[in-house]
Amino acid sequence: MLKTIFTFDYTAHDRFVTPAREKAQLWRLFVGLIATAGILMICSPLIWQFLYHVMSDEGYRALYEDFETLLLPQSVLVLLFSFGMIWIAVAAVVIGLHRRRPETLIGPPTIAFLQAKFVIVALLLVMGALMALPPYGHDPALLDGLAFAQWLTFLLPALIAVLIQTSAEEVLFRGYIQQQLAARFAHPAVWMVIPSVLFGLAHYSPGTYGGNAWLVVIWASVFGMIAADLTARSGTLGPAIAVHFVTNVSALLLIAPQGEMSGLALYQYPFTANDEAAIRAFLPIDFAVMIVCWLAARLALRR
Repeated sequence: MLKTIFTFDYTAHDRFVTPAREKAQLWRLFVGLIATAGILMICSPLIWQFLYHVMSDEGYRALYEDFETLLLPQSVLVLLFSFGMIWIAVAAVVIGLHRRRPETLIGPPTIAFLQAKFVIVALLLVMGALMALPPYGHDPALLDGLAFAQWLTFLLPALIAVLIQTSAEEVLFRGYIQQQLAARFAHPAVWMVIPSVLFGLAHYSPGTYGGNAWLVVIWASVFGMIAADLTARSGTLGPAIAVHFVTNVSALLLIAPQGEMSGLALYQYPFTANDEAAIRAFLPIDFAVMIVCWLAARLALRR
């Protein structure tokens, strides 16, 4: 079993990359990324225009004023749903510049769905085991977030929003960028490391994490490597999206640090994201859980 988990058979990755090979010139990737950023810059204001027309003046004003801190659940939902623009931008680039269908960024949809299902079940079992094993509780104790009844009313749209956000990031970094680089360069050091580092840098936020900003970049880069490995092993984005989804559901909907992005959380840690000492103590635990989830996902993919 351990031998199966720790092997790196990337045969399926070759099939995943095949649709990108016909138009794999590096200039297309660079132009595609610039075009993606341009589409996002143009279309993002349209979200606020839409909200302005469908919301009351008071509701819109409260949402707009909260958007810097994201303490309201509605604000977090708007942010997460806005990641759908990445889907639109990357799909437009793939169709217009690479002349291929957007679904090729995911791999065979049926297989991707089944693999995602296996991985989610495996991760839920891991999470259940971690909760059942000692030590019990949290020290220091967790704080209450949303009232349970209110949390339930937001749960379904929040799950959909997290799925949109996580799948959009995977489509961009493990789908588009990883596919295009792998179609050009055979060595994993290129198509695994570069998208993962870019993914990590996208999480650089000194205003949120203070002196820990680069530690968070390293954490996110390692997560990117894990997602790249699962994609290469499975030949679809299903497992990577599943791990990303479960991770973000835990971090955004179940327990979040106080302050920014805590609007949808049922519980909150008794520290904020810019509490450097608390985050430094927390990151090694989070890193260990991430590695366990990766191994569980690889084990689930043996099916």
